[in-house]
Amino acid sequence: MNQQIILDPRDEFIGIAEEQDRNYWAERLGVSIETLKSAIRASKSTALESVKNYLAQKNK
Repeated sequence: MNQQIILDPRDEFIGIAEEQDRNYWAERLGVSIETLKSAIRASKSTALESVKNYLAQKNK
């Protein structure tokens, strides 16, 4: 099955490889580092909008 992934150059992506990056994104999104990592796994994406949408749905 061929799947095309179209990236928008304006999209922001969350980096969690470094501790400093994890801390920044967790603080920016107002969640713990574990919640951030769980949201990335659950949304299957590191795109900021995807993770924010997942967190918003989870908190409803």
